[in-house]
Parts: sequence; structure tokens; C-alpha cells
Amino acid sequence: MPLTFGTSNYSIKYSIKKRPAFTLFAFKLPAFQGSALTLPAALSGLILLAGFNISQANELPAPVQALADQGWEIHGQFEAPGGLSGFGASAQGQEIAIYLTPDGEHAIVGTLTDRQGENLTEAQLDQHVRAVLEAETWQLLEDSHWIQDGSTEAPRVIYTFTDANCPYCQAFWKKTRPWVEAGEVQLRHIMVGILAPDSPAKAATLLAADDPSAALKRHEEGEAITASAQPRDIEEQVYTNNQLFDALGLYATPTSAFQREVANGVVRIDRIQGMPEEAQLIELMGSPAPETQ
Repeated sequence: MPLTFGTSNYSIKYSIKKRPAFTLFAFKLPAFQGSALTLPAALSGLILLAGFNISQANELPAPVQALADQGWEIHGQFEAPGGLSGFGASAQGQEIAIYLTPDGEHAIVGTLTDRQGENLTEAQLDQHVRAVLEAETWQLLEDSHWIQDGSTEAPRVIYTFTDANCPYCQAFWKKTRPWVEAGEVQLRHIMVGILAPDSPAKAATLLAADDPSAALKRHEEGEAITASAQPRDIEEQVYTNNQLFDALGLYATPTSAFQREVANGVVRIDRIQGMPEEAQLIELMGSPAPETQ
């Protein structure tokens, strides 16, 4: 049975859940590192099952293919000095660079440095492993089962994991109204059931409503949910969302994921777990509240 621990701004899931017979994936992996979205091994497995893997689409050099055959995931290729060819890879949650020798017969695994000792590998891993996987993770969020909250024309989309029994999710919903009602932000609530025994049933009831957006709005405004049995496919949606939550290494609701553009134009994903502080909320929403501008 899940135990919920309330902290100052989020609810923590602490449970060992029994999975139903129709569970699609069962992965366990470490949590996020820092504020950026870090892709561990199990989530890479989800991405592979979704069809994202360079080794499936391109013929790899034999030494690199040999590593792929051992379970390494090859995410991208890049130019390297000294006639080497670089490949960004991951294995067991670790980001790895592979360097193919000019003759194509050997692969070197590790960090490449120049004569000053400068690390030439880190930037390549960031671009060819982390950024690629983050983009693919955003697609997994898009493909999850969520309830729209805000205009489809809003220029900013935020995914937030929401449990119907989470009081901080309700507080977050209220705090975000200025941006949502102004049409600046669309929240997509990925409904999970992790905090209480009736959380999955409540999530399924909201997802199955004739108008899920209106049902979620009524709930966040204080209307109690009368949970009821739902079709199997709706229940599967909730458990699939739960497993995505687990695969991302998350532990608290609400947790929100958003995109930001870095200096080189690459779009990256960040996340905020819990009810954001004021400065975090502005970062998440992309601007100060409309009425304060």
C-alpha cells in the first residue's frame, strides 16, 4: 500500500506497487540528476521500444555494431580529430563515447583529450546523447495519456504529472491560472495513480470523462471525484503513465517538464519537482504572470 509523505511543496510516493497483468514495461532506474532531464538506462529501453535507435536505421561499422550487439545503444555519430569517427552511446545508464579508428577495424571507448588536457568528449556527449534522448523523451511525454488544460494555440506546452489525491497538484493548478487563462501556456496533465489506494481509479475516472478537461477543472476547484470502474484500456493508460513516471526516476507530484532553448539553438528539457517557488514558476511558465507585465 502506498504511503504518502507531505512536504512543504510536494507529495512523495513511497510504495512497492503490484503491476496488473497487462503492464507493458517494468523498469527500475535512478532518479533525475540536477534539474535537467537525465535519461537513464530503463528510459532508453522505452525509447528503443518506440523505435528510436540509430543502429536500427543505419549500418554501423563492425566494431561499433559489435558493441550494439552487446546491448549498447548507439544514439548519434560525430566528427572527431585525428581521423577518428565518434559515436555517442549509452550502456546501463552511462553515457559513453566510442571512437572508431581510421582503418575502421577498431573502436576505442573513453574520453578524448587534446594536448592541453581539455576534454573533447563531454560536449559531444551532450549534443549527441543527452540532447537526442531528451528530444525523444519529449515525444514519450507527448504520447502519454494526458488531459489538456489551456488553449491548443498556446505557444508554450508544459507536461505535469498529476495525482488526483495530491494537494500540491491542486495548488499548482491554481497558481498557473494567470498563464493558462491568458492563453500563454497549455498544461498537459499526465494522470498518475501513485499516492493512495484510490489514486489509479480517480485518474482513470478523469481520463474517461466525457469532457476530461472540464472534469479536471471541477476537481481542482474542489469537487470530489466519485471513482468508478473503467474500461480496461483506460486503466492501462493510467498504469502506462505510472511506468513513465517510474522510468523517469521521479518520486514526487507535481513534477513538470518544459523545454528551453540553449545558446546554440538546441532545445533541452528541464523539470521541476514539487510546487515551484516564485522564481521557478516564472522560469517554468516562460514569463512573469500576465497581469504583472
